[in-house]
Amino acid sequence: MPSADVSSPSRPDRSGAGSSASLATLLDTAISAIGGTPREGQRVMAEAVGTAMEGGRHLLVQAGTGTGKSLAYLVPALHHAVTSGRPVVISTATIALQNQIVAKDLPRLVEALAPHLPRTPTFALLKGRSNYVCRHKLDGGYPVDIDPGALFAQASADPSPGASERLGEQVRRLREWAEETTTGDRDSLDSPVSDRAWRQVSVSGSHCLGGSCPMVDSCFAERSRELAREVDLVVTNHALLAIDAFDGHGIIPEHDVVVFDEAHSLTGSVTAAVTEMLTPALVRGTVRDLRGLGVAGTALDDAGEELREALALVPDGRVMGDLPEQLADALEHLRTESRQAHSDAKDAGDATVSGTAGSRKAVRSNLQQIIDVCERLLDPGQDDVVSVSHSEATGRSSIQVAPLSVAGAMRGAVLESRTAILTSATLALGGRFEPPAGEVGLARAARMDPDEVPPLEDRGAWAGLDVGSPFDYRRQGILYTARHLPPPGREGPSREMLDHLTDLVEASQGGALCLFSSRRGAELAAEHVRARLDLTIGVQGEDSISNLVRIFREEEDSCLFGTITLWQGVDVVGRACRLVTIDRIPFPRPDEPLASARQERIASRGGNGFMSVSAQHAALLLAQGAGRLIRSVDDRGMVAVLDARLATARYGGFLREAMPPLWPTSDPEVALGALRRLAADR
Repeated sequence: MPSADVSSPSRPDRSGAGSSASLATLLDTAISAIGGTPREGQRVMAEAVGTAMEGGRHLLVQAGTGTGKSLAYLVPALHHAVTSGRPVVISTATIALQNQIVAKDLPRLVEALAPHLPRTPTFALLKGRSNYVCRHKLDGGYPVDIDPGALFAQASADPSPGASERLGEQVRRLREWAEETTTGDRDSLDSPVSDRAWRQVSVSGSHCLGGSCPMVDSCFAERSRELAREVDLVVTNHALLAIDAFDGHGIIPEHDVVVFDEAHSLTGSVTAAVTEMLTPALVRGTVRDLRGLGVAGTALDDAGEELREALALVPDGRVMGDLPEQLADALEHLRTESRQAHSDAKDAGDATVSGTAGSRKAVRSNLQQIIDVCERLLDPGQDDVVSVSHSEATGRSSIQVAPLSVAGAMRGAVLESRTAILTSATLALGGRFEPPAGEVGLARAARMDPDEVPPLEDRGAWAGLDVGSPFDYRRQGILYTARHLPPPGREGPSREMLDHLTDLVEASQGGALCLFSSRRGAELAAEHVRARLDLTIGVQGEDSISNLVRIFREEEDSCLFGTITLWQGVDVVGRACRLVTIDRIPFPRPDEPLASARQERIASRGGNGFMSVSAQHAALLLAQGAGRLIRSVDDRGMVAVLDARLATARYGGFLREAMPPLWPTSDPEVALGALRRLAADR
């Protein structure tokens, strides 16, 4: 079977022939099929989405948790794809939501709606290559990514307390699994492996040999892409769609409608996808691989050392104005030597030796990346932000370049050639749609009413719609702010916070989704709680996100600790998620280059940079994180914010208004008592 999930393996007839029921009838049918209840907000959203798709007008929809927004855009999307004969793309920010749509929502919808449509719709899940095992790499077609000795080092893989497994053992299990799997998709693994182990059996898109690979006919990633070109609905992610749209790789099939769910994180995902980074470590690794092909690479090695020395002289943070002369000279030298090495590597290596083609491809890809980043750094765009980062933990330095705004790129590469539906539970704070519209290149003056349809030639028209939420938040949940805790510092979680977190988790007897602003914070907290409580605790990075969420959902008293990925898109209904903790207000770092540059631009135009950028960023994440708690009308629980500033700082009111309107308290005894009662109510 192909690696993507599909409802039918055959090529659909895209003629759109035959009759179709009305959108209202299709929505009613879908609701009945899943055992749902009709909701006014869902109906209004579905009608608006259908109007936008048919009229070629962009739409921004804020649909609070419980609205059933997935159904409200999937039903119109299936209808539009089947009747128009053109595929619709569904793009999300998280793997968790992608898997929910493909494994849970679409199979039931297709079965229910097929009798009311001209034909049975088909769908597929499309991911980046690194999500699939590479048969050619397993067969020795690429160089080993790590020192062979590292295969015998301890690497945590099992989330249970005290369990660990050698990296080599994980790779052995992956090799055995690769002989049995029909998908090659990491998310189909039954037992966890570390990210480091997975990298030993997968390759990135830039390192892939593509059509010249000797195992292309059995490639899992290629089969998923072939399948995606034959279906009505393609489910993918923001980063892959952005890279494909900007670079024209042709990964995602031609389409005229795209739905961006979790659209509050769209510009962040796109920005990350087009941000470029250069490190001396990348140069050293490339030199090592060049030597493996018989190319000395001495001059390139010297240029990499020159870059390292130049970076050491530049302070951490944004580079204001022109690059320092020594750094500019180092980048120029590195570009020159990388070009020469790229040419030298073209025919390097022994063609009779297994792995030469893969090694050559990987080396030349890395060299091209170095060349491209050097050129962009030496001649940055008007809106590019250049910054240098020094890691105290690793002693390594890097230089990166990122766009201040992706509005122009989004407008030109995405919005002018297709209709876009953007939706989220937290898309427009305070009901204002103009800011998120502007972030993707839509003009304030082009806004229309949701039921209006512009002339077809007007590709910039858009509408904004807020359909609310059906939940009674004050009755269903508590917002607890730990006002008594010391304010968080830059050195990491305080002992007081860790102890109080443990008390909260113990009182709730598990069922806790613990969200952190850093990976290190999540790991330290998990270690602290594991040492004191006998609970199943999963930690982001110890397994795939989908497996971690599955275990959390299925084991009622388990806990899940993680960072930004878990703040959004995790949908766990019922007692399995009765406590959500947030370690600190998720402000961007004060010296974070893009945030500070954006704040300065707004301030230079007379605005409040902190409130427009940092507070807005934190408010969206807090709303998303708190939104993990109440997922149905029967859910009960608590959101615990372990940062006193939510109650004491002048901006606290703005942040609280962005969160679901839960019943508030700052009394720890009230909070612990409520959790104990909730845990006992089985």
